[in-house]
Amino acid sequence: MIERILNNDKELALIIRHSFHKDGIEFFTPNSYSQQIGYMNRPKGYVIPPHIHNPVVREVEYTKEVLYIKSGQLRVDFYSEAQDYLESTILETGDVILLAYGGHGFEMLEPTEIIEIKQGPYAGDQDKTRFEPIDANALRMRGSE
Repeated sequence: MIERILNNDKELALIIRHSFHKDGIEFFTPNSYSQQIGYMNRPKGYVIPPHIHNPVVREVEYTKEVLYIKSGQLRVDFYSEAQDYLESTILETGDVILLAYGGHGFEMLEPTEIIEIKQGPYAGDQDKTRFEPIDANALRMRGSE
């Protein structure tokens, strides 16, 4: 299953649930994203020809992160660019999320291993603005309305 978290028609996040399955290849991101995410399911013997990636100058305006939940369970809270809380959802073992725009925060609901992939180079304190999380009493879980 694929979920897209939107705010004012802007995609904040893309979630690929661990239950997603299809044959072939599918890319979920538009070509304009500085971080691309796709899915491949190929049969035994399928060959991807050897290749190299050519140097291409790119300008990255926003850091996009991909998180693979290796084990455990967490809650992700989504925020607008203006740091307004929007909604939350649960990610569990095997889920993948691309964080494209807006803000986000996390709370581990059990011991959790996460693999994070993002483009660099890392800009240190210039790379992000931290702010206060939503109060637990004000949470709105996606799909529970």
